[in-house]
Amino acid sequence: MPFILYFLIFISFIDLFAQFPITSTYAQSLGASTGLIGFIVGAYSLSNLFSNFFSGYFVDHKGPKQVMLYGFLVNGVILLLYAIATSPMQLLAIRFMNGLSAGIITPAAFTYLSLSNKNKKSGKTMAFSGAAVGLAAIGGPAFAGIVSAKSGSETVYFIIGCLMIFACVLTALLKSIERQKDVVRGNNKGKIQELFKNKGLLFAFLGALSLSASQGILAYMLPLKVDGLELANHISGMLMSIFGIVAILFFMLPTNRVFDRFHNEWLLPIGLVIIAVAQAVAGFAFNFTFLLMSMLIYGIGFALIFPSMSSLVAKYSSQHIRGKAYGIFYAFYSLGSFLGTSITGAFSLTPTGAFFSAAVFLLVMSIGSFAILKRNSHFLANKEVSGY
Repeated sequence: MPFILYFLIFISFIDLFAQFPITSTYAQSLGASTGLIGFIVGAYSLSNLFSNFFSGYFVDHKGPKQVMLYGFLVNGVILLLYAIATSPMQLLAIRFMNGLSAGIITPAAFTYLSLSNKNKKSGKTMAFSGAAVGLAAIGGPAFAGIVSAKSGSETVYFIIGCLMIFACVLTALLKSIERQKDVVRGNNKGKIQELFKNKGLLFAFLGALSLSASQGILAYMLPLKVDGLELANHISGMLMSIFGIVAILFFMLPTNRVFDRFHNEWLLPIGLVIIAVAQAVAGFAFNFTFLLMSMLIYGIGFALIFPSMSSLVAKYSSQHIRGKAYGIFYAFYSLGSFLGTSITGAFSLTPTGAFFSAAVFLLVMSIGSFAILKRNSHFLANKEVSGY
């Protein structure tokens, strides 16, 4: 059963990562202008943000399994529509709907994961889920690139759509999680403000924002940095894969014990410092060796941050509002990616300037986190939220 759940998380992220290398070229093949291509690419993140935010309500009311069932089915059907798009505006509409449907799956999957493992060590559980995400990040673009080159982008969308429908069938095999109906009816209103007052959840939300902003800048600027150093075009993709491989190895090897031995509240800012160093090294890089070093460092930082912030959401949210907590968490993740790329583009930063700016931002966030932890020593004593 745990394998099925991790596989479902892998499939839910394949949708996102497999579209990275083909969306802009597919839009261009349908006659989209350069400006419209930008809207088409960004439509997914925009609708995904709103969907993440509101999905928590459905998860808490209907249960994570029910939301996953509908989410995978609807998302699979929408992905099949890509293959029959005949104009840029049709593609824009499909892309927007794709973001909406995909946005309800991830919070539901992670809510199910946390609730089904509430009596087990959450750090290692979230590490394995991080490995599933990492595999999707590595395999998705490679799969899309190979298949689209041989059979066209339409085939990629068709296969992913079929995978989503298959995931719906697999979800039906999962056990339904019992929920406290009396608690849900009585305490499910007016909780958004309370979630934002919770320091543990704020750590997770700001961690998601920081990490995704960093990833957005990395995805945007690394190919430009590689081009500026006159390296081969495939180098940027290889470097991104290396950081993913390092993270997966960290998740799967005994190094994952760090998540159960140390407080996630400390591991999160430590991870931010590490990826800040990675961004600075990328900014200074004048050859392939330095870029490789930066991605190795980045992989370690990512491996510390992702499970830590996911575990914090489970730790500091009670069962009947876990869906809302994960929904807001992934909304921050979507927002960070959008802000990272859009602000960098708005200020017309060079790759070096963008990497240094990201490093400074991450250091400020980590220093602020360390300061909060030192001033609130009782913060770490709170093992779980029980109020709400």
